[in-house]
Amino acid sequence: MKKILSGAIATLLASAIPAHADTLKMECNVSGPMKPYCEYVKQRFEYETPHKLEFLEMPAASDEKLSIYQQIFAAKDGKAIDVLSVDVIWVGLLDKHLLDLTDKVKDLEPHFFPNNWKNNIVDGRIKGVPNNVDAGMMYYRKDLLEKYGEQPPKTWEELTRIATKIQQAEREAGQKGFWGFVFQGKAYEGLGCDVLEWVASYNGGSFVDAAGNITINNPRAAKALNTAASWVGTIAPKGVMGYQEEESRALFQNGDALFMRNWPYAYLLTQAENSPVKGKVGVIPIPKGGEDGVHAATLGGWQWAVSTYSKNPEAAVKLLRILADEKTQKTKFLVTGEAPARVAAYADPEVQAKAPHLAQFKDVFANAVPRPSTPTRSQFPKVSKVMFNAGYDVLSGRATGEQAVADVENRLKRIKGKEWK
Repeated sequence: MKKILSGAIATLLASAIPAHADTLKMECNVSGPMKPYCEYVKQRFEYETPHKLEFLEMPAASDEKLSIYQQIFAAKDGKAIDVLSVDVIWVGLLDKHLLDLTDKVKDLEPHFFPNNWKNNIVDGRIKGVPNNVDAGMMYYRKDLLEKYGEQPPKTWEELTRIATKIQQAEREAGQKGFWGFVFQGKAYEGLGCDVLEWVASYNGGSFVDAAGNITINNPRAAKALNTAASWVGTIAPKGVMGYQEEESRALFQNGDALFMRNWPYAYLLTQAENSPVKGKVGVIPIPKGGEDGVHAATLGGWQWAVSTYSKNPEAAVKLLRILADEKTQKTKFLVTGEAPARVAAYADPEVQAKAPHLAQFKDVFANAVPRPSTPTRSQFPKVSKVMFNAGYDVLSGRATGEQAVADVENRLKRIKGKEWK
């Protein structure tokens, strides 16, 4: 990383005499693995502007980070932070505290995945720029599909058939604890992501559309939930209803499952030297809900935004544009391994050499479906809870898909009232 900053830049940094210098603060955990990236951003910013940059370290847990932001914003503190990293589901929640960037970054839109960019738009105003991208995807055992003469499934129906066939065959061959499919079934935000994928893949909408309309009560959404319920105890263990991401990965990586729904982070872990499935794992988009369905992956990732209370919003925007440019996004990937939000990065030879598996993810990111966090604003935490509890009720047999979507519609109407706030 030092090579990036050597030579001419270092010389210019030493000789620069700012006419007017302010000190800005951005979130970056400089004491951890992010340090080379943080230092790169600092030197770029201090070279390209007359200003200084300091870092604010934040907890790794996103709920703790959000709580700190909310305290800062409640105090309207313009000195605490200028540029912050925002979870994809916080844009609507923090809307009134984030600077309107519409006239300042609109030209950047063509460089990012469309749905990732759109997620940062609230009431026609751009409130953030993508930092990295994440999306749900389907992992599978390449060796087992080849062994049994099967191709990767394109629909949930194909996945169910293949999982049933190979699960039975592997058990008959002596692997009694083998399962066809694992996912996140515990009642938490992760299940809400899975549920959104199931519903959207059957063209059942996204619970609440971009205009704020409640759309969940429809036959396609009900069918999606009923299909998922049929997996529990057949191709998925009943214990899946207590699984989060790591429980799913542990079973899959141990060689005890054929398919796994998870996030991109799991790929490199499955390829570790001590992994029983090293070299045996493939990745495909989340299956479609039937031949007329769509590949739908829940969108994740983080965004860069500017506090509306910043004392120097002009300089903060300059910093944000540095954070969003191709060189910085590539640098962050090379340091952290996080998937870049810029589309062009996936064609970069250095990126491809470090992570050839990223090419498999590009189509998944392009088709990612946002959670209804932006249209539901500050009420999204309540909406999310309704989503994952409904999914859990259907998986557990407490409700049918038809009952669940009707109940969700009523609950969301009560939360919304006259309008989302």
